[in-house]
Amino acid sequence: MDTEYAEDSVDRHIARWSGKVPFDVPTEAVITRIQLLAKHVKYGKERALAETGLQEFEFETMHRLASRGTPWRAPSAELAAELLLSPAGMTGRLDTLEKSGLVRRVRALGDRRRVDVELTDDGHRRWTEAMRWRGIAEAEMVDPLDDGERAALSALLKRMLRHVEEKQEK
Repeated sequence: MDTEYAEDSVDRHIARWSGKVPFDVPTEAVITRIQLLAKHVKYGKERALAETGLQEFEFETMHRLASRGTPWRAPSAELAAELLLSPAGMTGRLDTLEKSGLVRRVRALGDRRRVDVELTDDGHRRWTEAMRWRGIAEAEMVDPLDDGERAALSALLKRMLRHVEEKQEK
């Protein structure tokens, strides 16, 4: 069966609402599909966390550290700002991560007043495993598309996103 023409939940949604409320069908179809796909991305992330036994806040903190490359380290104040946490909130989060053996606090090189946070080897291993599971979930989502279709979809979504971001900047 050619899935391109098979009915999906959005087609049924549009059929249910057609004639009941005014909306542009192509716009409704695009936006509703984006919303549903975003939910599936979220579920994939949740599955990745479940597979690795990590909580969202643990993953997000480790993700920020891992993005810096070896030695996966950042000043705690900088990390708190990126994660939009108060100093007290960051302290509580780091206490939990440190007790779990995922991060450690170290004095900053050259400035003993500053505390840096770094991933432990176990923290990096668990973060890497969560990223692997996320990659599997994402690959499953785009699996029906060939390389050209993926590139075309990416370009269209980029155009939409740039339009929205540019409007917000004004």
